[in-house]
Amino acid sequence: MVGPPTDPAVPPAGAGGTAAAPFEQEATTVKKFVNTADTVLRDALTGLAAAHPELSVDIERRFVARAEPPRSGKVALVSGGGSGHEPLHAGFVGPGMLDAACPGEIFTSPVPDQMLAAASAVDSGAGVLFVVKNYTGDVMNFEMAADLAGDDGIETASVLVDDDVAVEDSTFTAGRRGTGATLFVEKIAGALAEEGADLAAVADMARRVDEASRSFAIALTACTTPASGKPGFDLPEDEIEVGVGIHGEPGRRREKVRPAAELAALLVDTVVDDLASAPDQPAIVLLNGMGGTPLIELYVLFGEVSARLEQRGVRVARSLVGNYVTSLDMAGASLTACRADDRMIDLWDAPVRTPALRWGV
Repeated sequence: MVGPPTDPAVPPAGAGGTAAAPFEQEATTVKKFVNTADTVLRDALTGLAAAHPELSVDIERRFVARAEPPRSGKVALVSGGGSGHEPLHAGFVGPGMLDAACPGEIFTSPVPDQMLAAASAVDSGAGVLFVVKNYTGDVMNFEMAADLAGDDGIETASVLVDDDVAVEDSTFTAGRRGTGATLFVEKIAGALAEEGADLAAVADMARRVDEASRSFAIALTACTTPASGKPGFDLPEDEIEVGVGIHGEPGRRREKVRPAAELAALLVDTVVDDLASAPDQPAIVLLNGMGGTPLIELYVLFGEVSARLEQRGVRVARSLVGNYVTSLDMAGASLTACRADDRMIDLWDAPVRTPALRWGV
């Protein structure tokens, strides 16, 4: 996502977005379930369409939307980013969350044309909110898409998610990176949009959620992209990367592997030390796997995280444990906490029906 991303040409899909037959593809030697590195996104979108008929998957223009037509007068939420972070973002398209998502190539921003196509498809006249993670390519391309949408008469607003306390600046961002709080923003703002709130109110709620949220991550291993076929960085067996980014960006430092209780304390203390002090205000907490961490280990870690949060005076009002904002096959975990008021919690509890998040329906 550094700098202007490229957008390789996408061969037109057949009926239903069918991928090319295996004999038409050059064999891969990467030990992954892929055909070729160049067709991973197209092939994944084909599979997504087959698995989720409640979604409308435009393989040629590369965006995913709800299958049902836009509801008149409802603000639409559109997000997106590089692929490799599944289920973010396409897995969060559906009632109660996003109206559309734009997937880029692996760790590469989608392009403005994708965003414009998605916004045009879901706009009902009430405007479109772009939810943008703070990465250079995403920010630049969503800004261009907003300009293009304005030229087409579509009102837009943008909210920047920048919750990662690991860095203030990096080669990927100007300021903090957008990570786990993206899920909170999309769920809470999405629920408000379902209620019929206007664009200004939905954007304001999204910004409030971002400002109330902080995240921090630890990696046990590096991730391997299909194109490279090897880990993105070397990490000795007895070391962890502290403060890693979701694209495998280096963290603050490296440390020796320690028991789960100690790593939980590191996650909690780093997040809470940067979180707004609000003794009477509870938190919504996400313990997120990075793609390669077994759920049993995440539950071990969350037990320690929960205990440490209590020691630090943070009451967990709602929690979510699992792989939601990933980094391909990276083993690791991130912690996100949002100081949530009663209205945010009510919106969190509101019904949601997406491939990756579903309750109340």
